[in-house]
Amino acid sequence: MSFVEKVVLITGASSGIGAATAIYFAKLGASLSITGRNKDNLSKVAEQCEQSKIFVVTGELTNENDVKNIIDQTIKHYGKLDVLVNNAGTLETGDIKSTSLEQYDRVFNLNLRSVYQLTMLATPHLIATKGNIVNVSSVAGLRSFKNILAYSMSKSAVDQLTRCVALELADKQVRVNAVNPGVIVTNIHRRAGMSESHLKEFFEHSKETHALGRTGDPMEVAKTIAFLASDDASYITGATLPVDGGRHIMCPR
Repeated sequence: MSFVEKVVLITGASSGIGAATAIYFAKLGASLSITGRNKDNLSKVAEQCEQSKIFVVTGELTNENDVKNIIDQTIKHYGKLDVLVNNAGTLETGDIKSTSLEQYDRVFNLNLRSVYQLTMLATPHLIATKGNIVNVSSVAGLRSFKNILAYSMSKSAVDQLTRCVALELADKQVRVNAVNPGVIVTNIHRRAGMSESHLKEFFEHSKETHALGRTGDPMEVAKTIAFLASDDASYITGATLPVDGGRHIMCPR
């Protein structure tokens, strides 16, 4: 795969799956626009993308003006957009008894509303290049789990957004796909408030909840994102592809 002369915009690129995706696309020759809230972390990621052109733009994706600025600055800098990777997201725990409307709004505003706005603003540019979109969803969008209600709902909506926009843009030769990771070793669970001891137990338990008997690595997701964005996946659109060690096929006994 090669992304030489391709412009790739990655949200949430300051850590985790987003950072790994930026580093991997850089190895494949992409010109990158990476965005996130933490400028220092974005700079550290940019330093690991030595093989590539890097444009860094900070912003808060729940702020409409920031989202518009991210798209506008990327186009101003590179003159085009070939791939949009909607990766930024958040996790909050809670069930129907405990999830407040404030939590619900925080999760949906970042996990879904910002993805909708970014996709809407990027679409004319992607039509011009016959580019494509890869959304980062979750196995929680495909299967149901307790105590992550708002998160699961938001990711299920991302999957439906993926399929609908894939249909809407197919006649323009713009492909739209999603990856659905299982438990990947990143900081998302820490940011959701999980203690180090609980996190250790959670990762250990994941050996039983994933068919391959382990957690995933961010680079495993990054490589799948790159495949879906590449010409090697030229006949794939509307797919929601699990990258979850088989978790989506697991059933309790």
